[in-house]
Amino acid sequence: MEIFREFTFEAAHRLPHVPQGHKCARLHGHSYRVIVHVDGPIEPDTGWVMDFGDLKTAFEPVRKQLDHYYLNEIDGLANPTSEILAAWIWERLAPGLPGLSAVTVRETCTSGCTYRGR
Repeated sequence: MEIFREFTFEAAHRLPHVPQGHKCARLHGHSYRVIVHVDGPIEPDTGWVMDFGDLKTAFEPVRKQLDHYYLNEIDGLANPTSEILAAWIWERLAPGLPGLSAVTVRETCTSGCTYRGR
């Protein structure tokens, strides 16, 4: 069974390694959506894989590091593409979140990526 919870945060960034003249080289912001997936067995006593509240608690320190910040200034996010951001979030969640199976980052309503670990 796999469950997920969606989170949002606002942040600015620029992509320093895109071709000259690319619009993403300029400073801009997004209303990011992050979906964190956890898989595991359904616990017989509770009837769930994990409490959604526990998933929120696990993500909150990560959200606080990102929300309303300039991502390029955060250690490990000098080139904050969706792909790099998804892996960055995974690395911070995985040690304390058993069953983490995917992290999806959406920059816009139509664009994003999903990371499933290494």
